[in-house]
Amino acid sequence: MSVAALPIATDARAESPAARAWRRLRRRRGAVLGLVVIAIFVGAVVFAPLLVPYDPTIQSWTAVRKAPSWAHWFGTDEVGRDVLSRVIYGARASLLAGIISVSIALSIGVPLGLLAGYRGGIIDALLSRITDAMLACPFIILAIALAAFLGPSLGNAMIAIGITTTPIFIRLTRGQVMAVKVEEYIEAARSVGNPRWRIAVVHILPNILPALLVQATLSIAAAIIAESALSFLGLGQQPPDPSWGSMLNAAQRFLTTAPWMAVWPGLAIFMSVLSFNLIGDGLRDALDPREH
Repeated sequence: MSVAALPIATDARAESPAARAWRRLRRRRGAVLGLVVIAIFVGAVVFAPLLVPYDPTIQSWTAVRKAPSWAHWFGTDEVGRDVLSRVIYGARASLLAGIISVSIALSIGVPLGLLAGYRGGIIDALLSRITDAMLACPFIILAIALAAFLGPSLGNAMIAIGITTTPIFIRLTRGQVMAVKVEEYIEAARSVGNPRWRIAVVHILPNILPALLVQATLSIAAAIIAESALSFLGLGQQPPDPSWGSMLNAAQRFLTTAPWMAVWPGLAIFMSVLSFNLIGDGLRDALDPREH
């Protein structure tokens, strides 16, 4: 008597963590909407020379503060420059400031947080006190002080925002490392003779990346606001190069006679910041291991 082999109802193709996170993220409409908006901004930045109808720095004294029309969809500013062209090129400054400043904060904050959280002792105490001192100062005030010290330019504004954001990643990384380093698989890696640097880089760092990714997304939104504030104060992107913050600074004198000068850059800041926050919230849920 032969016994037929029972079929095994298993899927040989195990879902990877990245595929699982993407599947969860797609179910969150807010995050998907945020991704679409950011993709539009990135596309506008990349293809700006092909999209803009006018040079964003060319002045036209015959088209000063013209209302939106077929010739100028977003109107013109106080010296006749096309607002649509300046909003598109201004996205370059804001997105670059967000991405580069957060990259600076990650490159400094994550290694220091790993060192403080894993080694502990006097290194942890010293880094924690410095971090607490920097976090005690309001974020935007410290960014303004650093930008003023370094000098007004977009590059210096990125450095100032990056340094100001670094303590957030030091504290987050330290807390995540202290929670992970007591897990059993870390003890097992230590028991087989792995050096400390290998445990930190190979076993601990990959397991704290989801939290860092979520914080980085939210920090990009904060960096865009900070860059706009610095440009508004004259410490960021310098004229005649466009920036959303400097456009708002110029528009404040004409809010009653030419409100479109403030509406479009303000709306661009609002949409970009909201989109990054929606993406960050979606990533937090998608990367949560308790979600199904």
